[in-house]
Amino acid sequence: MSQGTTPVPSTEGGAQSVSEAELDAMQSILDFIYDYRTPDGHDPSKVFQRMVNKRLLPVYYDIIQEPMAMSTIKSKINNKNYRGFAEYVRDWALIIHNAQLFNRPDAGAYQDALVLRDVVGAELKKLVDLKVISEEISQFPYLGEIPPPDDFPLEEEDDEDDEEDEEDDEIDAEDSDDDGGKRKKKRGRPSKRDRDMDRDNDPDTRKKRGRPPKVLTPIEARIQAVLKGIRKPKGPGGLKIASFERLPDKAVMPEYYTEILNPMAFDMLKRKLKRKKYQSLEQFMRDVDLMFENAKKYNEDESQIYKDAVELQAEAHRLANEERNKPDTDYVMDEGRIPLPTGILYNGELYKVGDWVHVQNANDLTKPIPCQIYRTWQDPQGGQWVNVCWYYRPEQTVHRFDKHFLENEVVKTGQYRDHRVDEIVGRCFIMFTTRYYKGRPRRLPADMDIYVCEARYNEEKLTFNKIKTWASCLPDEVRDKDYEMDLFDMPRKMKKMPSPIAYLLKDSDKETDDLPKPEWGAENAPPKIGAVHRRPRDARDSPPPEPTPSPPPQPLVAPPQARQSSHMSPSMPAPAMQAYSPMQTQMTPMQPTPAPTRPMQPLPRSSHTPAPAQHYMQQQSASPAPMPSLHRAASTQPGQFAPATPQPMTGLPMPRTSSFQQSASTIPPAPTTGRSSYRDPAPIEVWTLPDAANASIPPEIRNMYQTDDQGRVLFFANPPVVLADEPNDPNKNLGHSLAYLAEKSRRSAKTQDIVARRKAYEQGKLELAAKKKRHREHDEEMRQGDYETQVNRALNMFNQHLARNTASELKAMYGEEGWEEGMEAMLSNVEQQQKLAAQRKVLMEKNAAQRASEQVSLKSNGVMFDIVGDDGPSY
Repeated sequence: MSQGTTPVPSTEGGAQSVSEAELDAMQSILDFIYDYRTPDGHDPSKVFQRMVNKRLLPVYYDIIQEPMAMSTIKSKINNKNYRGFAEYVRDWALIIHNAQLFNRPDAGAYQDALVLRDVVGAELKKLVDLKVISEEISQFPYLGEIPPPDDFPLEEEDDEDDEEDEEDDEIDAEDSDDDGGKRKKKRGRPSKRDRDMDRDNDPDTRKKRGRPPKVLTPIEARIQAVLKGIRKPKGPGGLKIASFERLPDKAVMPEYYTEILNPMAFDMLKRKLKRKKYQSLEQFMRDVDLMFENAKKYNEDESQIYKDAVELQAEAHRLANEERNKPDTDYVMDEGRIPLPTGILYNGELYKVGDWVHVQNANDLTKPIPCQIYRTWQDPQGGQWVNVCWYYRPEQTVHRFDKHFLENEVVKTGQYRDHRVDEIVGRCFIMFTTRYYKGRPRRLPADMDIYVCEARYNEEKLTFNKIKTWASCLPDEVRDKDYEMDLFDMPRKMKKMPSPIAYLLKDSDKETDDLPKPEWGAENAPPKIGAVHRRPRDARDSPPPEPTPSPPPQPLVAPPQARQSSHMSPSMPAPAMQAYSPMQTQMTPMQPTPAPTRPMQPLPRSSHTPAPAQHYMQQQSASPAPMPSLHRAASTQPGQFAPATPQPMTGLPMPRTSSFQQSASTIPPAPTTGRSSYRDPAPIEVWTLPDAANASIPPEIRNMYQTDDQGRVLFFANPPVVLADEPNDPNKNLGHSLAYLAEKSRRSAKTQDIVARRKAYEQGKLELAAKKKRHREHDEEMRQGDYETQVNRALNMFNQHLARNTASELKAMYGEEGWEEGMEAMLSNVEQQQKLAAQRKVLMEKNAAQRASEQVSLKSNGVMFDIVGDDGPSY
């Protein structure tokens, strides 16, 4: 696609002001466009009311350099940002130009833009007539060339064109020419039916592509007969209908659309029939009259088009009257199919066109076929059928071995198959990928299978084509319908999984191999299993997702060492006061201050084994733990530090803001001298770096910290504490800094706040769970009520259906005139049989009672009979 250019500069920089009358006129046109509908009820402005979603269609903004939407126009009117009426006209021209630039001429947005141009142009002309604006301002500015259709890349997105070709071929086909020759097709290529027949004759190909069978209602069959009939008349230049085939080109004949406000053409009639927009023959004939009346209005009375319009209009009404007088029984489809437009009632469920269902898979009963119903009908024997479009699972397709699929993904196929209604095993649902991650359809059972679809699968070329318009995948009857959704609290991420049959790839497979074939099984079922290959990736295929990076290795935390008591030399300076964060063991250096020393009593020490060297630093450790490459200063003699053992450095020296894992010596508290009940504070642990690491610290940094007698910086696991209150004690001023106490107080308050919020959150969760439970119980009650209502409705429909079938059978037996008498005779016969049965029952009960009374009488007289062989009774 070529990028758009806008040679006419924007008028935003002008100084012209807009009057209130012009603002009112702008708003009036905008409101009119919002409310405008075409004769068939279509809203041509809907696609232009909001900006294109950049995330869903980023290529749009690569092509369209100056996007515009009706919402932007509305905002500029409300904020009075327009500096001139010409700028307002230019914004409408931008909307129309952008749609023509980005879309193909046969796209719906392109056609809607043309309708919008005519409607806006007509409204602007009204303002010119009212002297609100000038004729010059009302003209759309030139915004650049629209590339011809051939410049747009052709995309093999779907089989819609093939389907429409077949329908058009059926309508456009001539019965025969004047010489009795073969039928003529409008298009030079073979029809889809012929291509399907060729595939049937190919032993290497299993056909099962195509489109749904034609099952037309009597109304649709009558309309199609009229369309075929008005194509037959010929004139000097060929078919008379040729002049009415399509609307004139707006660029060539703009005056046509100025005079004709409701255009109509033959191809629009066919399209509306295909989309099932006509509910009656009369509604169709109104459009036929509109088409021919427009031609008579625009053309001269003596022109050939005017004469053809008169003749074809009369022919159309003659054909319509003929079709109207025919009974509905004349329109039974091939093979005696009787359409069931209201659906099929089966097992208490009403299945109709557009429903998503699971159908039995003869190859694998555990994987029923997800599909959508396209047709419903009844055969002459009373069997009920559905025609469905199959959706394949990933393992039923042929694809490249490294292709990834979404979870629960299926792909649309060109398989339209007939199934008896008893082959339906239940309902399912298939969502387009743009909605699947946002939520789920409302009022669906929790256990229903819901699939996601984003591509079509071409079984001839074994390729996948991304679906751009989901409506093109649906039956015509439901393309304009939507479903309600329950949205997720937050859109879910779409995960792609590797191919489930990637294991089928052989080591010997090469990129130059032919495409493999799937393995077929039963006749009316998808492949048993697909295949994978190593052929080069198609240009339309997206590359496999990048592998998710593995999480960084978690540092190994050595088990905490038991604190051992040791003694510090009298010459060893005591720890200086430092700001300390108890939550992170993070130390902030301060200027060193002289600290008094005191003698320590010798206590035994244990050796320490450092942890592995690869985990040199750990951020924000909440408790002291041994750090590799650090050494605990162990005393070998009372009051002395043992020299640290040099070890190689595995990392840079730790910055002063790092959190440390310690490996050092401990300094025990001074022995108590006084109150025997005094509890000694916890021992203070002191840590040092290896000599190499300590030497790498710059002197100006090292001098800011307390050091031992060997010049090694000391790191403290706990802050210094007040050890004595006696006035003569040299350590009386040793204690926490104000900064530490303030930080401790702040963190304590913050911790309490966190605990309170956590409790509130947990309480809220409990309340929300209780609320959801109440809602579920209420919904269950509502569903139970709806279920009973549906059961009653289904029973009523069953009774009605049974009555209709009985009436139809009686009509077949006795004819249209005498079926009621036959029914009365049958009912009378049934009534007589019931009476006779009742009389027989009464007589049998009477005889049984009489026999019982006779036995009682014999017993009371003391007479007993016993039958013994041929000698007669014995008493």
